[in-house]
Amino acid sequence: MQHDPELLQFPVYEPLVPDKPRRRSCCSCCLIWLVLALGAVVVVVSAVMLVPLGRTTILVLGLDRRAGEGNAVRADAIMVVTGDPQASALGLLSIPRDLYLDIPGQGKNRINTAHVFGELEAPGRGPVRTAAAISQNFGFPIDGWIRLDFWGLEAMIDAVGGVEVDVPKRIVDTAYPTEDYGTMTIEIAAGRQHMDGARALQYARTRHASSDFDRAARQQQLFRALVARLVQPVTWPRLPAVWRAFDETVDRKVGLLDLIRLGVAVLRVGPDEMDRLVIDAELVSPFTTEAGAAVLAPRWELIRPRVAALFD
Repeated sequence: MQHDPELLQFPVYEPLVPDKPRRRSCCSCCLIWLVLALGAVVVVVSAVMLVPLGRTTILVLGLDRRAGEGNAVRADAIMVVTGDPQASALGLLSIPRDLYLDIPGQGKNRINTAHVFGELEAPGRGPVRTAAAISQNFGFPIDGWIRLDFWGLEAMIDAVGGVEVDVPKRIVDTAYPTEDYGTMTIEIAAGRQHMDGARALQYARTRHASSDFDRAARQQQLFRALVARLVQPVTWPRLPAVWRAFDETVDRKVGLLDLIRLGVAVLRVGPDEMDRLVIDAELVSPFTTEAGAAVLAPRWELIRPRVAALFD
């Protein structure tokens, strides 16, 4: 510890009391956070003024894997986030894991297998192969990707202090998967509620009481709730912890400028006005392949106009 040399010229007669810590005044704490917040605003505004505006589209993959498993697993959550700050446009697309598409180099298969094929080819190729398949079939470019498992989602939601979610109807899942490959029963009440990371993870993963389409809609809801929490000034003191959780649990290949563009689009549009599309039962036709696999055939005549509107 460094001491002021002038103070060391005088003896100290008052003993120190180790069990009575010194407290920083509330005014000092408020001043520190105010300076940090203003500094963040200055950085964001400066970045926005320097960054060329334009559309950015990012693939987000959620891996449903347990501890000790590698990355050569299927992607059970597949979302595409697109934003154009110049047009004040922000959209979110969810693609069902069983959608039957052309996978580059593999032929027809479920879209969630593209991640496995890519990882078996080389570590880190899973998101690249999935992005290529989506881009080829849907007809829009993808600028980068983010990959996390659901435990990463739990860590990030805890880092922001939880999220507010309005559950449309009561959920009871008697076969919710556990970490030891077993099952348990979970129940989530209907109505608006505050969810910590563990509860939000259950909300994002459960599907036995409904469908994979409903699960995709819930994952979009959680994504929007997380974004809404991040833009609230009350959350800004937590941003360093949020960044640590993001940095430690998320694999990514996305440019800083792309993240800034998406951030500006979020600020201009707002999470509540985000356009959302889930490719659901209305937009697909279930069928069974010759190998006996139950898959979903895309109804492109219905899908393409809606995707075009999302990117408009």
